[in-house]
Amino acid sequence: MSCHHSTWQSPVAPSTAKHNGVSNIYRIDAITLTALNMAESIGFYQALGFSLTFGGSDSDFATLSAATNGPHVNLIAVEPQKTAGTDWGRAIFHVNDVDKLHRQATDAGLTPSTEPADASWGERYFAIRDPSGNDLSFAKPLVSEPDHDG
Repeated sequence: MSCHHSTWQSPVAPSTAKHNGVSNIYRIDAITLTALNMAESIGFYQALGFSLTFGGSDSDFATLSAATNGPHVNLIAVEPQKTAGTDWGRAIFHVNDVDKLHRQATDAGLTPSTEPADASWGERYFAIRDPSGNDLSFAKPLVSEPDHDG
């Protein structure tokens, strides 16, 4: 089967695929990432403010949560030879204060890929890779987001 992006066709007609502001989908609850070293990965996410809510350093699967209702990061242990690579994309987490989280990360000895910056697409963000090479971005819209609790 060919993996060319140009051959994929959306099942939704382009005229109906536009975001009309009434979608019930407003955030990612959880993302599952691979972990080459579970203990190191758990420590990384804890340094960013996530709490371990399931599993542990010796587990094959662990969950870390930013709050009781998420977002959650699930980690699944893999052997280095079984990974298919890390250039799959980027998980983006919205946060209240990008600069504060960047300081928290660097104070914990982590090395973000970028400094906090205002991006042309309307977010202040910084990027960082976790110990397994997963690409993460922590961002805040430069314009206030609407209330999603409603």
